[in-house]
Amino acid sequence: MEQPSFHEELAALATEQRNKSTREIDRFTTAEILRLINSEDKCVAHAVESEIPYVVKAVELVVQSLREGGRLIYVGAGTSGRLGVMDAAECPPTFGTDPSMVVGLIAGGPPALQRSVEGAEDDDKQAIRDFDRLKPDPKDTVCGIAASKRTPYVIAVIKRAKEIGARTVFVTTNPRTQFTLDVDVAICPEVGPEVIMGSTRMKSATAQKLVLNMMTTASMIRMGKVYENMMVDLQIKNQKLLERARRIIMIATGVDYDSAKKALDEAGGHVKTALVMISANTTVEEARKRLELANGLVKDAIASR
Repeated sequence: MEQPSFHEELAALATEQRNKSTREIDRFTTAEILRLINSEDKCVAHAVESEIPYVVKAVELVVQSLREGGRLIYVGAGTSGRLGVMDAAECPPTFGTDPSMVVGLIAGGPPALQRSVEGAEDDDKQAIRDFDRLKPDPKDTVCGIAASKRTPYVIAVIKRAKEIGARTVFVTTNPRTQFTLDVDVAICPEVGPEVIMGSTRMKSATAQKLVLNMMTTASMIRMGKVYENMMVDLQIKNQKLLERARRIIMIATGVDYDSAKKALDEAGGHVKTALVMISANTTVEEARKRLELANGLVKDAIASR
């Protein structure tokens, strides 16, 4: 069977169709334009909701990788690449992870974070060089992000990841029925045509951002980086974070400010150790031992004997 041309392939993508609701948008008032954009955005969360079963599978892969000492590696181009880099960059300050645990790879490299690097998304050979520079490992989970599902840079990395035996995830906003790439998990929220035809920085990017938020947040919760709904593995690198750490201890245990400060100091600035010390009425050494045996899960460490 003859393969479709690039023009035919592009024309068939859901993200490249014209949105019937916005065909006259250039005639609208500012308020009407904004209401229409907002109306279209409202469908994004529902589209992501329908993909939760697949996000669950992706999270399980990521958690497995992280527990084995592997990484989550995002790869994308343009807006999709920036979203991956941003999500990776936010993990260390939020969850106290090592910067190498979640990595973002973008076509065109760091310069592409600020402005478009023309042609970078089509350079599949550079994609392999960039990916190999990370020294990928079978323990890693590699997540491709591409609204169109056809970006050569992203596809090249995913195929390379499969070759080395890494786990693979792909996030696209085109229908699952059109997805043929060999990956372990495909996440395909169907957001429909964009307000401006082909402008995937809009609904598609919003959907991708929601999915990435869900993936890393759920994975870090599973890894014990969250106690109740509070960040307890935060890195105390400034006064704001120091005060936040003390406040978390106060809220979680009910102690006053001075007691929280004292426990945190004794724990060497490690919030989870301080929480276990106070809640289980143990020494620093015992709290650390309990956390180690509980794989960093605070509730399990408190409950253990």
